[in-house]
Amino acid sequence: MLISSWNVNSVRARIENIKSYLIKYKPDILMMQEIKTEDLNFPYEDFSSLDYESHVFGQKSYNGVAIISKVKFNNVRFDLIKDKLKQSRIISAEVNYKNQNIQLINIYTPNGNPVDSEKYEYKKKWLDDLIKQLKSSKKKYQNIIIGGDFNIIPSAEDVYNAKSFENDALFRLEIRKKLREMINLGFSDVYRHFNKTTEGYTFWDYMRGAWQKNNGMRIDHFLVSNSLIDKIKSININKDPRGREKPSDHTPIEIKLA
Repeated sequence: MLISSWNVNSVRARIENIKSYLIKYKPDILMMQEIKTEDLNFPYEDFSSLDYESHVFGQKSYNGVAIISKVKFNNVRFDLIKDKLKQSRIISAEVNYKNQNIQLINIYTPNGNPVDSEKYEYKKKWLDDLIKQLKSSKKKYQNIIIGGDFNIIPSAEDVYNAKSFENDALFRLEIRKKLREMINLGFSDVYRHFNKTTEGYTFWDYMRGAWQKNNGMRIDHFLVSNSLIDKIKSININKDPRGREKPSDHTPIEIKLA
């Protein structure tokens, strides 16, 4: 089974690129972030024509997450985090794979910049709420896969110029510690499990020729329960969509389950 995660930066603006990706690479499940549309205006028919069922937690113009799937889901939820700002940032579902029940969690973590603003406090609170929810999920599910745009650079090798990001909300030490706290609950960072040292950028800004210069960062991740890590055959950062016309500034990450 191939599971992909992709911050598409507007599902409607990117629909032709997304469809091309689905046709070429055929993921069984695609977890999308920053869909930037309400549920009503989501392009359900474009995906159903390719045999994908859509589960959407949208929001007008901003944020929004969705999971489209060729496999049957159970217990789709939009309420894992009680968000006082009512931002659509998390969706979960259960999938049965080879007689194992897996909880999939698709997240779009707040950016948090600038760090001297309420946006940064919101990010910290949101991550604390996520950690609290993961502790609860771990009691119910042995197997959990978390994918999405975490808006966290885990370490210096995950960004092209670490020094320039020292006080950025994506790289501040207290934010990185929250990712570490998640992992310490019993998860593995799949990319680093397979790639101990090599860079694996997933985002390149539209500005200053970042894509052409490979001035990127790794902020999109898959975390899986330690019980599942041996069942992950591979992880791939698929750079093909980032090089196309009218791309998202993120590119898909893909895990293959044995």
